[in-house]
Amino acid sequence: MTDRRSELRELLYAHPAMARELPPAFDTAAVPDGPGELFADWLIGALRDGVPDAQTAVLATTGLDGAPDGRVVALRELDPEPGLWWFHADARSPKGRQLAADPRAALTFYWPALGRQVRVRGTVEAAPVERTAAAFRELSPKSRTAALVGRQSEPLAGPERFDRAWREADRELAGQPELVVAEYRQYGVRAVEVEFWQGSFDRRHQRLAYRRAGEGWRRELLWP
Repeated sequence: MTDRRSELRELLYAHPAMARELPPAFDTAAVPDGPGELFADWLIGALRDGVPDAQTAVLATTGLDGAPDGRVVALRELDPEPGLWWFHADARSPKGRQLAADPRAALTFYWPALGRQVRVRGTVEAAPVERTAAAFRELSPKSRTAALVGRQSEPLAGPERFDRAWREADRELAGQPELVVAEYRQYGVRAVEVEFWQGSFDRRHQRLAYRRAGEGWRRELLWP
């Protein structure tokens, strides 16, 4: 174990973060009034540049025991003007139960190839049933099957039990193509604070924060 620990430590120090040229600093004086449009610009750029899974983010919640919790989710939609970041989840899952108890949450997007990070903090709200149903029907067949299987984070007796549940869900969806899982939710993080971070190989990073101020947003630079 000691040798393994030493090897890992040497490798970590031999591979410093952002030890490469990154995109140039962005003009913080020429950004939009709200964070939604700037986020859309950054995400579109990341997707067009081929950044893998650029639409994914770490969703942080508070557990029922008061401890922090987190997992990766996929951004499904963005409403830039009101500042809503949408993701999907099962209301019966740990994150669904946690959000029902405490709707405060945070999303963290990180694109290493671009040296960019975006942090979104706010309160989560569920979309209307009609919007959620329409979003569910737009999912890929496999995603709908996975949602119908459900039971996320419950103990699994073995892979054969999962395979059987998957086949059963596949058959049910084939027979009822308009079926919508009742517990499926489209959650939106209504942002109260959004921070944009642009890394630099020389550690002269940039940080720009948007904070809600009445009906609008207040912008300020932060020390890196």
